[in-house]
Amino acid sequence: MNDQSSRYVIGVDVGGTFTDVFFLDEANGRCEVAKVPSTLGDQSKGFIEGIRTRVAGFGEVATVVHGTTVGTNALLERKGARTGIITTQGFRDVLEMRRRDRPKTWGLWGQFEPVVPRDLRIEVAERTLADGTRHTAVDPEEVKEKARILLANGAEAVCIVFINAYANAANEQAALEAVRSVWPNAYVEASSNILPEIREFERTSTTALNAYLQPPVGSYLLKLETALKADGFGGQVLIVQSNGGVMTVDTARSLPVRTALSGPAAGVMASAYIAGEAGFPNVITCDMGGTSFDVSLVADGESALSPQTNIDFGMTVRTPMIEMTTIGAGGGSIAWVDRGGLLQVGPESAGSDPGPVCYGLGNDRPTVTDANVVLGRINADKPIGGKLDRLDVNAAKAAIEKHVAEPLGLEAMAAAEAIIRVANSKMAGAIRLVSIERGFDPKKFAAMPFGGGGALHTGALIKEVGLQSALVPRYPGINSALGCTIADMRHDFVQTVNGTLNGLDMAEVDRRISDLARQGLGLLDSAGVAFGGTEVLFEMDICYQGQTHTVDVTLPLRFDVTGNGGGTGVTRDLIRTAFEERYRQVYGRPLDGIPIRVLNQRVSAIGRRPKFDLALLAPADGVGLEDVRTATRQVWYDGAWHETRIYDRLPLSVGVEVPGPAILEQPDTTIWIEPDLQGAVDRYGNLIITRKEEG
Repeated sequence: MNDQSSRYVIGVDVGGTFTDVFFLDEANGRCEVAKVPSTLGDQSKGFIEGIRTRVAGFGEVATVVHGTTVGTNALLERKGARTGIITTQGFRDVLEMRRRDRPKTWGLWGQFEPVVPRDLRIEVAERTLADGTRHTAVDPEEVKEKARILLANGAEAVCIVFINAYANAANEQAALEAVRSVWPNAYVEASSNILPEIREFERTSTTALNAYLQPPVGSYLLKLETALKADGFGGQVLIVQSNGGVMTVDTARSLPVRTALSGPAAGVMASAYIAGEAGFPNVITCDMGGTSFDVSLVADGESALSPQTNIDFGMTVRTPMIEMTTIGAGGGSIAWVDRGGLLQVGPESAGSDPGPVCYGLGNDRPTVTDANVVLGRINADKPIGGKLDRLDVNAAKAAIEKHVAEPLGLEAMAAAEAIIRVANSKMAGAIRLVSIERGFDPKKFAAMPFGGGGALHTGALIKEVGLQSALVPRYPGINSALGCTIADMRHDFVQTVNGTLNGLDMAEVDRRISDLARQGLGLLDSAGVAFGGTEVLFEMDICYQGQTHTVDVTLPLRFDVTGNGGGTGVTRDLIRTAFEERYRQVYGRPLDGIPIRVLNQRVSAIGRRPKFDLALLAPADGVGLEDVRTATRQVWYDGAWHETRIYDRLPLSVGVEVPGPAILEQPDTTIWIEPDLQGAVDRYGNLIITRKEEG
């Protein structure tokens, strides 16, 4: 891949254990992948090393798209910047009071420490009323004095959050200008620029977390850009957002909170594209890494977006994110027996350091990976990722015997299988949560496993949940990196309206959403990216008067992306009809005679990036099953040993069928096909797993 005529688009997903890289050689019509150990002290080192495995000269690279965990890790590990908040008098403790919830549902115990300590939350005299009236103007000199106090107390970043600033941002913007005049760096922002939306806690939390992340994420991106330029890179770096879209580095520096969960989001986008091309519009994605199992549902080719998520207890981020359910059932999740004598798996994880017992790096408690190794499903002589030469089967078995088998009175193999069954049960519960409990029939969905461990558990999930089938992508362990290369650029905007539909000034509504659309298109235009097309989507959060919860309503509006077409043509009747149809879909029937209330309006500007032809991933012709058979070994399943054939998965040609029991190995994952299942290679190199036909 060192042909100097090549121009690459490269996707890089940095995880806790491995850095995954997907190379799209556009000039020569080729794809390659790489997986290298992550460098936790400085993720940019593993990033650069991963690219160097396939590309000699960085001048050949046109675009690098990055899914990063820097922001997510900083939040989970509480390693963000020392941050200050300047807020309205009387609202100092919004961040700490939250929604009057508590870490532990049952019992009056558990504690929460906000990312901004109380001595760095400072009040000023100002007031804006809920209708936008500026009751008390802010004093810029008082704001400057408070900013100096924060600096003296060691604050690196500061945010301004005034009550009702979503209705009128004048006081916030005046304070923002005042703080910037005395603050020594660029880490200053106001909530009206981050989230001009009603609900004080969500707006405060999102703005504070954004400020908390600006220094570490900004520092990392600067380090990354410097390293790339030093190697001759002159192309463009794009960062994956949690909504599945990408943004420029400059946008990521100012809005780092939008990078939370960016890697898993890229994996879902890749899954939706691959599955759609393969003829599976309905899939449930199953991302199994070292620590967690992330599940997301794609219906009719569209992934679901959630308006907010909780990164950890009390750390609420109100920004559109791919809707995911996460449980502690990764390869490193620890198996243990509780005081009641019940076997549990997770949520505690061995992570990447020290990792499972079989890694030999100091952990002595068994994990899901250890169970799979003992059962013969993972080849101890071929660990994925190249981080280790061999896995220690005996150590894994001894740990299972000590911590699981002996307390439960089981043989070692039965205990190992019990660990897998408990883990599978937890995974099945997560799948039911995103499907059955939301009105979707799992029989109409295929599982799509990715991550290093997902394909080991797919067969059990098909049967336990009643899924139609499973689609294992060509490179499951590199799926999120592949998703980086195809993600569209997307910018989401929200603005609170908070009025009854009959009382709205429709001309003003049209002007506001048109302004947001033009703002989004301007950001797309300034990115310097060649798009295949642009699109603007319009939504509103609407409910009936007196209701607390809203429904998201898509408005079928048209907007001239050239900016020359005037407004959107939104009307009261159009909003009412769209709301009643959506309400009927969610709740069964609309409510007559109750006023309709519009809470927020949302606009998304999307630049469609070109998608590569998945046929580039297809294997060569003429390679049959016996051509790639590498061994036969005993695999424990359902209480007995089964003679199982082992195959090298990647060379298998289109159309080849693989009856179970079988194990297919490749550098980034292992696929376990249970005895009553079978696989077949489709035209893109995906492996489709189904039940064997009876008889």
